[in-house]
Amino acid sequence: MKDVAQHAGVSTATVSRVLNGHAAPTPETRERVLAAIEELGYRPNALARSLRTTSTQTLGLVISDLLNPFFAEIARAVEDEARSHGYCVVIGNADESAEQEATYVRTLLDRRVDGLLLCPATDDPSLVREVRAGGVPLVLLDRTVRGATCPVVRADGSEALTALARRLVGAGHTRIGVIAGPPNTSTGRERTDVLTGALGGLAQVVHGDFRQESGSQAAARLIDDGATALVAMDNLMGLGALGEVRARGLQIPHDIAFAVFDDQPWFPLLDPPITVIAQPTVEMGQAAARSLLALIDGRQPDDVRLTAKLVLRGSLGEAEL
Repeated sequence: MKDVAQHAGVSTATVSRVLNGHAAPTPETRERVLAAIEELGYRPNALARSLRTTSTQTLGLVISDLLNPFFAEIARAVEDEARSHGYCVVIGNADESAEQEATYVRTLLDRRVDGLLLCPATDDPSLVREVRAGGVPLVLLDRTVRGATCPVVRADGSEALTALARRLVGAGHTRIGVIAGPPNTSTGRERTDVLTGALGGLAQVVHGDFRQESGSQAAARLIDDGATALVAMDNLMGLGALGEVRARGLQIPHDIAFAVFDDQPWFPLLDPPITVIAQPTVEMGQAAARSLLALIDGRQPDDVRLTAKLVLRGSLGEAEL
């Protein structure tokens, strides 16, 4: 700033006023300062400025798996909403690892983000408590943890899962394979509980880890056990299961009915198109960003629970009639 002030022939206070959007003594003075900034390539030190303003105008977002299109779409929606309010978003990929998640969270806190959005890797509340104890505004996204006392933004798939179960049972399926998520995550546990409850004793459950390979392995076990329908509880496990079905030469829906919780852009393009339970990813990301900005502004937003919907496309066969 001293170099800019000397180059423009003004005081450092005048440079500071121009940088912060305040009026300069004259329009000509402002233009000289801006020209000096351009010529010298000056960039304000954001961290130094944050020490004075207590704001970095950045939000942290730690998601469970960046390779999962569901989380990629959410991240994009968070970025777009934050940008419209003058904030940038720094993203960390936990890669479904509690240890990596903790590393990213602590790194973002060290970088003095104004608030944090977290898709928890597990339902262990210790990391959430750590963030809350530091006084940093926190919103949980998609998943929650035990005893959470911060706002949570998520989608409720209960009605869609129940409707899916009703269709499968009505079509005469008696051995329905459920490729479940990890029971130590809220989404993995809750989706499985709803679907198996609606299926009664007709469900065969194999747990995966929200990764493609686990979906393939679970599908192999369930098909070997005689499943006539498969329901994968997230899109990556669904891709793995779909690969296993195709590798065995089975035809959907003639040989086996198939559905996935979560959508992907290419699911409607397959033959047959895949029936899914679609979550409102854009709305979730937008709502999460707005909730976090409300916390930063000193307000207390309510939890947000959106609705996931069953989208019938043909991969259930007779269950869709």
